[in-house]
Amino acid sequence: MITRLLNHCLSFPKVVLKRSSNIKSYINLGTEMKLLNDKKQFEKALAIFDQHGINNILTLSNFTITQVLKACAHMGDLQRGKIIHNLIASETKNDIYVSSTLIHMYVHCGDIASAQSVLDSTKTKTPSMYGIMMKGYIKNKQANKAIDLFNEIQNPNDVHMILLFNACAQLKTKEALDLVKKISKQIPKSFFLNPRLLTSLLDALMKCGDVAHAEALFYSLKEKVLPMYGAMMKGYVDNNLPEKAIDLFNGIQNPNDVHMIILFNACAQLKTKEALDLVKKISKQIPTSFFLNPRLLTSLLDALMKCGDVAHAESLFYSSKEKVLPTYGAMMKGYVENNLPEKAIDLFNEVENPDDVQMILLFNSCAQLKTKEALDLVKKISKQIPKSFYSNPHLLTSLLDALMKCGDVAHAESLFYSSKHKVLSSYGAMMKGYVENNLPEKAIDLFNEAENADDVNMILLFNACAQLKTKKALDLVKKISKQIPKSFYSNPRLLTSLLDALMKCGDVAHAESLFYNSREKVLSSYGAMMKGYVENNLAQKTIELFNELKNPADVNKTLLNQMKLDDIQSSIPIYLSAIKAVSQIGDYSKAQSIFKQIPDSLLVENQIRSALIDLW
Repeated sequence: MITRLLNHCLSFPKVVLKRSSNIKSYINLGTEMKLLNDKKQFEKALAIFDQHGINNILTLSNFTITQVLKACAHMGDLQRGKIIHNLIASETKNDIYVSSTLIHMYVHCGDIASAQSVLDSTKTKTPSMYGIMMKGYIKNKQANKAIDLFNEIQNPNDVHMILLFNACAQLKTKEALDLVKKISKQIPKSFFLNPRLLTSLLDALMKCGDVAHAEALFYSLKEKVLPMYGAMMKGYVDNNLPEKAIDLFNGIQNPNDVHMIILFNACAQLKTKEALDLVKKISKQIPTSFFLNPRLLTSLLDALMKCGDVAHAESLFYSSKEKVLPTYGAMMKGYVENNLPEKAIDLFNEVENPDDVQMILLFNSCAQLKTKEALDLVKKISKQIPKSFYSNPHLLTSLLDALMKCGDVAHAESLFYSSKHKVLSSYGAMMKGYVENNLPEKAIDLFNEAENADDVNMILLFNACAQLKTKKALDLVKKISKQIPKSFYSNPRLLTSLLDALMKCGDVAHAESLFYNSREKVLSSYGAMMKGYVENNLAQKTIELFNELKNPADVNKTLLNQMKLDDIQSSIPIYLSAIKAVSQIGDYSKAQSIFKQIPDSLLVENQIRSALIDLW
């Protein structure tokens, strides 16, 4: 009966409905909803639909159905969208516009499985359907599925290729890079007239780490648009090349707010006086309209904080009329990085409805304080955390870290083992906490529970073994070191912690073999070896390594430059070990020589001053 009625309705160009004594055509209903949707008044559009009544869904035109589904998508009303999907006739479902809008609605509401189901059941698949689906996969961090779907498309257009590059950019793997290069060679020349395609290609190359290829493509282009400069600048920052990002910024005529944000990010990465001066200079030239973008103020505050100008950041923050949560986050993070945890806590107390990021930074502040008052605050706030916040694994990790730093191991253990979803960073927080609380055996036991331990977990394992200094610990270090994936050695801290563990456990020969066979050495690796020699009463070897490090002919000049540029955290162990070595030898002339080479900026450091007092 319903089918006959539907066929009867569809045979007429217009069907007249009676609603509360008002007569409206279905075409007018769809048109009116479209006008409201175009004005982004989706709630009003659904209200008009509700007046018609969902039970009359079979009497509506396909055009009206698409407008209802569009409103559902933008309102995030998945439940209503599903009800409509189930009620509409099969003939309507087969309409390509309705199918496309259904896919869009499901994707927009995050129901990727239902969206894929609609696509699979659609007989005639259009390019836009594939595009919507690919975009949905990328949005939901399922880049591989987006790539698989791309491979199903016959004659993909420029939009599909843009989405493919976006998917590869999300993966950041060698395989993804190879695919980007392969597809880029097959792109019809006409597609390159689309600047968005070139921008996404540059972004993918940069995200996958092929800076040289991206640069070659960028500089070969005759016509460059602002987003291309943005993709290159962001790529430089992502690949730790902030100077190149700054140089490129200086070549842009009329940079927009996005370029300025990336410039500030580059300066934040450098953390130098020159970077700070540039931040201040550019911030004075920013058009007032740019400050309508809250991300600009946030990145500016972050750059000032990273470069150590807390006072300027505070002045800017408190003079800003409209503050958003990320600006509070930038300030709190800056306070923590500048060892001002009390200020971070005070600012947290000013935030209305803090989100998970603010809570993470609060816990980081408390972890830095390591006081009973900080612990009490951690416990108080942890009881107030909305359950939804725990979907962010960083929150649990920072909470565990704060509890451990404040010495409440029992509470941290209770929380960790009651947590259903544990990630590697949570294991890391617990392992680090055990080491800091002199419980290395527990750290080792927890390492053995972790599946597919990452480089951070291995670093913490080596730290635990270094703390034990036993033969059993040494055997474990050797065993695990043989199982380390080569890719992990890209983290210089891994080699440093491994060298430290071997030295602490007394295996100098193994440490030396590993150190001298390592191609890429960093200051911290030299520090671990020099400290190890002193601890193993081999002070002369410490002096020899120090002299090697100070001779640019024998070592990577980058390391020497780091010491000249006062890389304090990495340089302190170097000079500290050298001082202790000459003290152990008792050679006054060598002591004088070492003393003269210590930068003035390090002479004020407590560790250096104490070592020098002991020396003299």
